[in-house]
Amino acid sequence: MRPELIEAVRLLRSGDTASVNEAIGLLQNTVYSFSMKVCGHTEDAEDTMQDVLVGSLPHLAKIGDSRALAVWLYKVTRNRCWRMRRKTVHAPKQTLSLEELMPDETELGLILQGAGANPETEVLRGEQNQLIHKAILSVPPEYRIVLVLHDVEDLDTDQIAQILDLRPGTVRVRLHRARLYVRKLMSLVKPLVTEPKRKKPRSRRAKADDTSRRPQQCRDIFANLSEYLDDRMEVSSCQEMREHIEACPACIAFIGDLRHAIDRCRKLDVGCDPEIAPRLRSALTREYLRMLDHPVTQKSSAIL
Repeated sequence: MRPELIEAVRLLRSGDTASVNEAIGLLQNTVYSFSMKVCGHTEDAEDTMQDVLVGSLPHLAKIGDSRALAVWLYKVTRNRCWRMRRKTVHAPKQTLSLEELMPDETELGLILQGAGANPETEVLRGEQNQLIHKAILSVPPEYRIVLVLHDVEDLDTDQIAQILDLRPGTVRVRLHRARLYVRKLMSLVKPLVTEPKRKKPRSRRAKADDTSRRPQQCRDIFANLSEYLDDRMEVSSCQEMREHIEACPACIAFIGDLRHAIDRCRKLDVGCDPEIAPRLRSALTREYLRMLDHPVTQKSSAIL
């Protein structure tokens, strides 16, 4: 869960103007950022932020638990954003097939070639942010929202299941396929932004030949990597998988590639417009305090 939500609950409890103003700001950024990651349109995100927070004011004082606030706030935001979202030209309509997301022998060979590259030197941080945001927006909506809630907003499976009215198992399946989809998109970008490492032709061919036998053998590994990376597997199954991975260069390289994509998602940051946020925050703070019947003093109002 985002630490901002935990802090917002603490600040709201204090009831003083400065703390409420700061809490509203944290909620603003959370709602706006989530809307942008899911829908990708600035105007829609701004409208969603305003509508959600205005409608939330009567309820905020009644929610004293950050987990409950997270589930409620994301559910309301998701419903509002989903109703008004525009069609995303990048996102395919079909469901994601695990078979289509599996790397073939050629792709595994390329992953093995670049396994030692430093991902931080591929592109500038700002460009990475834009690339990963575009990749996430390209994921089909029902998979995208699970990815955003889990890897970007840092909610757990049970919270996401409550927000989306899904079974936890369905959440995990969609999360893994969304991760694989983003990994595949980001791997296509790499040759455009970084020079591949030069290796001896024979050694490269030998590794490519090795991977031609790997995809079928490694299918079960690739299909369960999210469970493995998130430490959700039974001890016996996890041990078997670890033994295979340690003896399989292709699996080691693929796990590194997937983990890199997940880490990029977790670092995605989309902030609210600094010119719009203060005006709305000031109005929301005053209205919230009015609902609590707390007068805004002259000294406090100067903060706004």
